[in-house]
Amino acid sequence: MIEPQYDTVRGNYPEPAIVTPSTSPSATEGNLAGWDYAEAFSRNLGLISPGEQQRLRNCRVAIPGMGGVGGNHLMTLTRMGVGKFRIADADTFGVGNFNRQFGSTVKTIDQPKAATLAAAALEVNPELDIDVSTEFIDEHNINGFLDGVDMVVDAVDFFAFDARRLLFREARRRGIWAVTAGPIGFSTAWLSFDPNGMSFDDYFDIRDDMDSLDRFIAFALGLAPEATHVPYFDFSYVDRDSGRGPSVAAACRLAAGVVGIEAVKILLDRGHMKAVPHYHQFDAYRYLLKHGKLRFGNRGPLQRFKRKYMRKKLIELGFAAT
Repeated sequence: MIEPQYDTVRGNYPEPAIVTPSTSPSATEGNLAGWDYAEAFSRNLGLISPGEQQRLRNCRVAIPGMGGVGGNHLMTLTRMGVGKFRIADADTFGVGNFNRQFGSTVKTIDQPKAATLAAAALEVNPELDIDVSTEFIDEHNINGFLDGVDMVVDAVDFFAFDARRLLFREARRRGIWAVTAGPIGFSTAWLSFDPNGMSFDDYFDIRDDMDSLDRFIAFALGLAPEATHVPYFDFSYVDRDSGRGPSVAAACRLAAGVVGIEAVKILLDRGHMKAVPHYHQFDAYRYLLKHGKLRFGNRGPLQRFKRKYMRKKLIELGFAAT
């Protein structure tokens, strides 16, 4: 049985409920006898060594948000052989999720996203150690959510700036790498945050006194400074009040792919990481791969100019500054 982790009556965050094959309806007993971890992930070998695969088996990744990218992140990392997760989402599936969200089907309408995705992941690896919370992360539960975590993958809603800042701030304080990768048009843009490098707030230049429009602009331009998607992106379909905007399954899958590779490098301490102020964007529609380094993050003169220009244009399009 999957239970919410945060106890709103007692006002505390108890030990996470562990979903195991024996407690999850997704794990069919008849299939467990023939299941073997080494065989299930044997095709990873040649890219991941046997020893590294066992290390992934013992790593725990935290993914807050099981929506467009979160579900894909979870399933990709599960198939990479990561053996432990902590996931959270208070939302349920609806018809509006069908175009992009893993787990959204006619059978799961009105079903909790976190529980549905946990069940799907257990169908891939019935030995998973997966903690499930049906709460959004906030200041009351962030400590328990990040306890014992090896890596954080950001999958909170695009406009959930307070929750995202809290997540990255707490991950940094605990010395945990954190990655954000999202669908931007027909592309994906991604950033990796070294806990000993530039902080989230410093890179994006986001402050408490900024209005919601400036926060939106700062996050959007910091995530994708080259903005390769702008020529084909219709901003009139962006609704900050409802948190809706153009997003397709193909771009969500691209995002999950780059997260899977970054996870290999972070969790196995191999390869070369280009953490912020380095940025990356791959636009499959325009056949473009853009990457670079914003030495001063969004505080640099060119980024400041872009932010002012974008604010002017968005206000002309009817975006209110609140």
